[in-house]
Amino acid sequence: MRKLDRTIAINLFIAASAALTILPGPDILFVLTQSISQGKMAGVSTATGLCTGILVHTSAAALGISALIYKSALAFEIVKYAGAAYLLYLAWQALRESGELVSSTPVRETDNFALYRRGIFMNVLNPKVALFFLAFLPQFINVESGNVPLQMIFLGVVFLIQAWLIFSAISVFAGTIGDKIVQKPGIGRYINWGKAGIFTIIGVKLALSHK
Repeated sequence: MRKLDRTIAINLFIAASAALTILPGPDILFVLTQSISQGKMAGVSTATGLCTGILVHTSAAALGISALIYKSALAFEIVKYAGAAYLLYLAWQALRESGELVSSTPVRETDNFALYRRGIFMNVLNPKVALFFLAFLPQFINVESGNVPLQMIFLGVVFLIQAWLIFSAISVFAGTIGDKIVQKPGIGRYINWGKAGIFTIIGVKLALSHK
């Protein structure tokens, strides 16, 4: 493939990746929820964790692990239900925080590493993401260039970078709005209820999903 052709292919990949990243989905809802309720830095930490999960999925796709999960119904179900259970746990945590509120503002997470770790779990425990990359990345692979796994990892890194930039921008925007919202009297309890509701919906949707 000529240099110009490779440049065009990469640009098309970035455009398609950005469009898919912006589309409403579990990851972007997770970032929005964390940013509004916990602040912009919490959103950025969560986004960084989610993007680390993307690296795990793209590496797995390149090494063929995702294909094994796709072929194994049991493995798919185990990962799927583990992810759903984790999301329902987060929903329960949000409800517990809501019940413990003594002020008008929501309790804010100060441990950015914990939020980063939460983002990783959220992403890695979703087998649908693994299958997405298994189907998406090969469309931009040039077999004639050789070293297909390395090409997939490279595309995964490109996807990760654009996703992190978009998620971080959303985090700053949503966090700024959230800072203003939480100043309203009594709003904290409702924010945590809303967060619990979103986590529950995503978790149930994941549990009921199929390949």
